[in-house]
Amino acid sequence: METTKDINRIKVVLVEKKRTNKWLAEQLGKDPATVSKWCTNTAQPSLERLLEIANVLEVDVKDLLNSSR
Repeated sequence: METTKDINRIKVVLVEKKRTNKWLAEQLGKDPATVSKWCTNTAQPSLERLLEIANVLEVDVKDLLNSSR
C-alpha cells in the first residue's frame, strides 16, 4: 500500500500564524477547496504560488516545505 508523503507544511504554518484555509484562499484569490487540497497534501501548489503563499504568510518559502533529508 502506497502512503502519501507530506511535502508541504502549509497547514502547520497556518496554525502557527492563527490563520485559516479560507483566509489564505481569500488572500490568494483561490478557491478554498484548492487551498484545502494543498493543506492535506492531496495537491501541490506551483513554485510561483508557493512563493506567493510565503509572502502572504510572511515566512521564508523554506518554512513551507518539509525537508527532503
